[in-house]
Amino acid sequence: MISQLEREVAFRFLKTRKNDGFLNIISIFSFIGISLGVAVLIIVMSVMNGFRTELITKIVGFNAHAVVQSNNNTLTLAQDSDFTEITLSNDGEAVILNKNNTKGIFLKGYLENNFKNLKIVNNAEYNGSIQLNENSISIGRELSINLNVDIGDTITIMSPVGIQTLVGTLPKQETFEIISIFDSGLSDYNKNIAYINLETLENFFNKDKENRFLEFYFKNPKNIEIHKKKLLTLFPNALIYTWSDMNKSLFSALKVERNVMFIIISLIIIVAAFNIISGLTILVKNKTRDIGILKSIGVSSKSIKKIFFFVGFFIGTSATLFGVIVGTLFSVYIENIRQFISNIFGVTLFPEDIYILNSMPSEISISSIIIISLCSIVATILVSIYPASKASSLDTIKTLKYE
Repeated sequence: MISQLEREVAFRFLKTRKNDGFLNIISIFSFIGISLGVAVLIIVMSVMNGFRTELITKIVGFNAHAVVQSNNNTLTLAQDSDFTEITLSNDGEAVILNKNNTKGIFLKGYLENNFKNLKIVNNAEYNGSIQLNENSISIGRELSINLNVDIGDTITIMSPVGIQTLVGTLPKQETFEIISIFDSGLSDYNKNIAYINLETLENFFNKDKENRFLEFYFKNPKNIEIHKKKLLTLFPNALIYTWSDMNKSLFSALKVERNVMFIIISLIIIVAAFNIISGLTILVKNKTRDIGILKSIGVSSKSIKKIFFFVGFFIGTSATLFGVIVGTLFSVYIENIRQFISNIFGVTLFPEDIYILNSMPSEISISSIIIISLCSIVATILVSIYPASKASSLDTIKTLKYE
């Protein structure tokens, strides 16, 4: 523990004096560097956490949590306390033909009653009818803009399955009426996926009812690996994939990027912390006379060491605390700040086409803040040891010889 005398001397050394101008500059830069490093690290970790959570929420809300595909065998429905819903579905790839526009599309087929229960249909961004009848289609917001179509318009879709005619085999084409426009929150999904009736899809792609998929929805989709193991025991001969499997490369890349960013930005804190060594070394040099006087009146070398160690520790801890406050506030209002900067300078800081999401997410993690703060304080403690030890080892007689 530090005594009252040691604390008062340490705070006196921290006070600004006119002849300590260069020392004050180093201390200020050390403080700013550590604060900036801590704040930026908290902001980056919050954005990365928010990005991951938002992606999971969007993906889980749009896709089935797990899909079971049969191997030419009819799948039987299975019931379990973890399953909140089981839905029949099928899919296929086709081409949209609309005036001068041609675009590949991934069609997902559901029975009318199952389509009504999808999360994407029951959110505020869904516009139009929920009656997914024969030759009706529900498309994404971006796709409707790209094709310049709206609810009530018709589009032609061409299937890769051919039909025999007098002039040979021609691709099958069907006309669909747009009954609704959805918004999944993911730009890529809105552009490339559409819903049609399951029976219509099977006729369109010449698929058998025996090859329908089973889509499973769970109470806690984040524990997807546990649910997948259970499904493997229920359907040992079927192909099973989950929302995690379909986006494994994306989340792996996010994890790597998050770890790399943590390491890189931590270097800012380490470099700033090393400035404390310079500051304390100069402080020891400037306070040589004061150290000699303190030792001559009976202050021990251990107390001298604690005084200078406390000076470095105080700078690092106060800078860390300030950085935590700035980083937390910035993380909370990061979307408002982004919009403000975009409006003022007319630049796009978070392009929707690149980052998939339409707003900058942020999720503050208390554990991340604690880890970042501890790393910063530990770095401060380590760099304060050497100058403090140097101060305590000064010889009293030599320090006062020329005074």
